[in-house]
Amino acid sequence: MKIVIVGCGRVGSTLAENLDADGHEVIIFDVKTAAFDRLPETFKGAAIRGDGTDPEVLRRGGADGADVFLSLTEGDNRNVMAAQVATESIGIPQVIAKINDPVRAAAYAELGVVTLCRTNLLVDTVAKYLNLPMSTGPGIDTPETPGHQHPHPTSRGLRVSGESTAQVPHPSGTGAAHAHTADGEHADDETDSVKAQRLGFRRWRG
Repeated sequence: MKIVIVGCGRVGSTLAENLDADGHEVIIFDVKTAAFDRLPETFKGAAIRGDGTDPEVLRRGGADGADVFLSLTEGDNRNVMAAQVATESIGIPQVIAKINDPVRAAAYAELGVVTLCRTNLLVDTVAKYLNLPMSTGPGIDTPETPGHQHPHPTSRGLRVSGESTAQVPHPSGTGAAHAHTADGEHADDETDSVKAQRLGFRRWRG
């Protein structure tokens, strides 16, 4: 398979290494060249410095015709934007976005984005190990209908079924869902303005 990964962190680099070793064609993007130091010398895939939310960067890097797209950066907004681009602009059939915030993971899944929630996975793993009954959201949330049939998050926020438009403001108050820092990276907001209801979902607060 041809697999595109955005984000060469611990998760992205480990997946890239193993997928490459299994004979898959792997293309991995990151905005920092130093991130590729995590890849082994035996890595045969393509490591490209660039913004994985930019469709032209993805196309120039060879993302067209990919079978799988994994957005695995540390920014929730960045990941869902990259997933949206991969689905709508490039037409990659299998797209997964890592979303750390369980509330956002549920909301984006309702809007057609397949989400991987590390928080839910960790809580569920600890609960099972300690044999404790805890109600958490799914580790991977798969939409019932394809992403292109749903409205998508934009700079003005996103609409969740049964609610008015939920804003995802930038910390500066500009209303943008994301902004660029001086070095060209996205600055993700940390507000919890996205609301979602999930059967059996419970958010644990410290």
